[in-house]
Amino acid sequence: MNFDPTVSQDEAHQRGIRLNVWQFFMQTLQVVFVGLTLGTERTVLPALSADFGVSKGAFLWLASFVIAFGFVKGLVNFAAGTMADRIGRKRVLLLGWLAALPIPFLLLYAQSWGWVVIANVFLGISQGLAWSVTVISMVDLARTEQRGLAVGINEFGGYAAMGVAGLTTGVLATAYGPRVALFGFSLGVILLAALTTLWFVRETLGFAHAESRAHREGRHDGPKARIPQTRSEQPGAWEIFLLVSFRHPTLRALSQAGVINKVADTLVWILFPIYLHQRGLGLIGIGWITGVYAAVWGISQLWSGPLSDRIGRKWLIASGLWLLALGILGVLLLQGLTLWLAAAALMGTGMAMLYPNIIAAVNDISDPHWRGASLGAYRYWRDTGYAIGGLLLGWVAQASHHVVPAFWTTIALLLISGAWVAFGSEETHPRINPAPTPNDVL
Repeated sequence: MNFDPTVSQDEAHQRGIRLNVWQFFMQTLQVVFVGLTLGTERTVLPALSADFGVSKGAFLWLASFVIAFGFVKGLVNFAAGTMADRIGRKRVLLLGWLAALPIPFLLLYAQSWGWVVIANVFLGISQGLAWSVTVISMVDLARTEQRGLAVGINEFGGYAAMGVAGLTTGVLATAYGPRVALFGFSLGVILLAALTTLWFVRETLGFAHAESRAHREGRHDGPKARIPQTRSEQPGAWEIFLLVSFRHPTLRALSQAGVINKVADTLVWILFPIYLHQRGLGLIGIGWITGVYAAVWGISQLWSGPLSDRIGRKWLIASGLWLLALGILGVLLLQGLTLWLAAAALMGTGMAMLYPNIIAAVNDISDPHWRGASLGAYRYWRDTGYAIGGLLLGWVAQASHHVVPAFWTTIALLLISGAWVAFGSEETHPRINPAPTPNDVL
């Protein structure tokens, strides 16, 4: 009897969320830990920046901790995707948690804002490694028609946790002081995440290899995607980076949308607490607003991801960018906690419509064999948006001596970005817009 080892491997790596529910849950738990770590800084640090030596009006220096985070996370995202294809997802995840260990101690013993910037360099490394591979792993485990759902659950877990952490650290900082609150909360989360990775997380790279073999051998019976032709049979990371960034019109439109949505999130991260603090709101009130924004963003991805599996990605992404702009406009023009909470909820809904579906769209038209590299390239641009946003919005605020012009700048960028996606890209969902001829697929 002939024995084909690849067939045995493929049978051991059958995709589907229900078939792999335990590992899918473990990956979701990991991204919850990622969100809790990131959310630790959202409420407390900007509002209390003066305690770390940041003078009033020094917006660029204030933004430096997000700029450093964005540059580092963008680069690490790109490296993480390629590393995940070569050494496996679990090892990259564990490296991410090891990189996070210095953060609580740097925040506890910080002598100046420079220590906070260094802490955020480690945060960028950790986030770039850990969050990237949880997305890749959950897509590995899901079937093609479940990608929107898988990414939606991933982003829900991360951003809902970020909202919880923002509110929790705001309350803890009021009770125990900011340094002790940030130290205790973040160290506990990081240790728990590292230990659960070691003990419970399994490698998922085999699922991607099995899917790629099915495509190449014509055994894939799902919808045929519009996967772009690459110049070489085994494209390297740089070739994929150029394809995603510049050469393919739809991937290029998705990449710019990633940048701009992070410019908007930079506004929330850096200037929302300053703006609301100037309008008389305390730490707990700010925590509620940033918490509601992140929580609605997170929870709404549970419906926005699956919805894109049914109706497609493109118009949800474009509409999400425009809705986000409307929410920021509401924060700017309205007054009072209740109305600001409503505007924050609108912003969170817009983010939920665009955020998981850009990732799902990139996945739709990426060969599973280089999925890690293509997602890494997209996530490089997306999270470099933090650095671009920090530089741009910090400069606008500093030059105008006020934060409001930075709000208007963000609104304009979001409107333009939505129009680019709407009119400069094509639908990527394989069922809705399949490849027209056999020559367009693997």
